[in-house]
Amino acid sequence: MDNICHTLVGAGLAQAGLKRRTRLGAATLMIGANFPDIDILSLPFGQATEFRRGWTHGLLALVVLPFVLTGIMLVWDRFTRRSRRVERPPVVPRELLLLSGLAILTHPTLDWMNSYGMRWLMPFNGRWFYGDSLFIIDPWLLLVLALGVWLSRRRERRSHPDPWRPARAALAVASAYVVTMLGLQAIAEGIVRRDLAGSGWLSQPLVVSASPADPVHWRVYADDGARYWRGMVSVAPGVSRRLTFDEVTIEKNASDPVAIAAARSDAGRRFLDWARLPYYRIERGRSATRVEIIDARYGASVAVTLDQ
Repeated sequence: MDNICHTLVGAGLAQAGLKRRTRLGAATLMIGANFPDIDILSLPFGQATEFRRGWTHGLLALVVLPFVLTGIMLVWDRFTRRSRRVERPPVVPRELLLLSGLAILTHPTLDWMNSYGMRWLMPFNGRWFYGDSLFIIDPWLLLVLALGVWLSRRRERRSHPDPWRPARAALAVASAYVVTMLGLQAIAEGIVRRDLAGSGWLSQPLVVSASPADPVHWRVYADDGARYWRGMVSVAPGVSRRLTFDEVTIEKNASDPVAIAAARSDAGRRFLDWARLPYYRIERGRSATRVEIIDARYGASVAVTLDQ
């Protein structure tokens, strides 16, 4: 998910009343909800596909990172208390650890729910897991969470006796929405599998993922071995033709010798470790051949140049 959504989840938990457990509770929850994305630091070094949603999102990180964040917050608390010389109630390390663990857990859970995927077993196993149920930027989720946080903060500023209720309601609605989307994805994939039964395509990767702001229509990528078919499937009742495909397909070109050579290059191997629906665009020149490896999900790509 996008970092605005992650931040709103942390803010929602804080405004639901959890920030009262200790000083710096709200900051810990919002930072923790984004903390696994410290792997973005690998981007300037060209290691994004190797590290994104891996080491800092996997099982080991869920154990280690809460202690790291708790240590950072304790150091920050000590620094601000000394520099400002203002008497403040001390933070409670145990509560910081609990809030850190909860907030950090929400991050990979939400990341798993979209088609980008998540590597839960890192660093022990690099397998990708995909929930395919939420679009990376989900406006309905953002709207519900933002409204709950805003209403709770307004109540709090006005000294309302129960300022936490809107945030709690927003978290409940958001949770119900996520569960519903998981169910709709399963229904959509079931429709596609029934319609494609006997075609032979189901032996190849099949992706049925969420569309932006549209819980009824789901994007479909079907693989017949040589090409990808892009389409849409509707879960709306009463629709006579639920599954439709575009007339234009994506040729994979995976069996071309230069595509195979590009896939074996260092850059190709790194990209293919992340790519879920790879295909190859080949440009042959006089002295060299340029092979672009592209993932059909997002159009993200890497280029490999091969000498003739």
